[in-house]
Amino acid sequence: MLKPVSLRVTLLLGMLLPLASQGQTTELYRYVNDKGVVVLDRQGVPPQYIGKGYEVLNEQGRVIRVVPPAPSPEEMKRQLAEKARARSDAQLLRLYSTPEDVERAKVRKLAELDGLISVANGNLQSLRTQQANLQSQAADHERAGREVPAHLVSQIENLKSEQTHTQQDIRRYQTARQQAEASFDADRARLAELLGANR
Repeated sequence: MLKPVSLRVTLLLGMLLPLASQGQTTELYRYVNDKGVVVLDRQGVPPQYIGKGYEVLNEQGRVIRVVPPAPSPEEMKRQLAEKARARSDAQLLRLYSTPEDVERAKVRKLAELDGLISVANGNLQSLRTQQANLQSQAADHERAGREVPAHLVSQIENLKSEQTHTQQDIRRYQTARQQAEASFDADRARLAELLGANR
């Protein structure tokens, strides 16, 4: 037999539970299973079907929310490319007001790289001259029947190594120049396109 207090609590709970359930809205989840059958479920959408998208319905059967299907890998790749392009376009519009601004920036950058190439070519010529002088000294020793001093051989080898590094620098600057020219040309064309579209 229930005690009076317990009986009151039980009765109170019995009265409150129906009221609580009336306050709650029941949602139905509509999705398509792997057999192509449309399923209505109060419990939710099983994890394996969430990626295909589903609808949430109220008690009257009206759609209150639509969860679209997850994008395919191709669609995801396309969306990421679009976002990257939008970021690039926004940066371009922040940097330049007109296509002529891009051209001026291009001229400055190419002049800077041309300067680096010119300096490197000068250094290369100087290294070659030094090497030729040292080799002439080495030849003098050989003609006189003397052994070429070790420090002279070492200096010649060092100069050859420096020339190799300098030639690599020149090639790197030349590649950077080609890339910069192509990049500025592409930026100029894209900016003209964006500004034309905004008019």
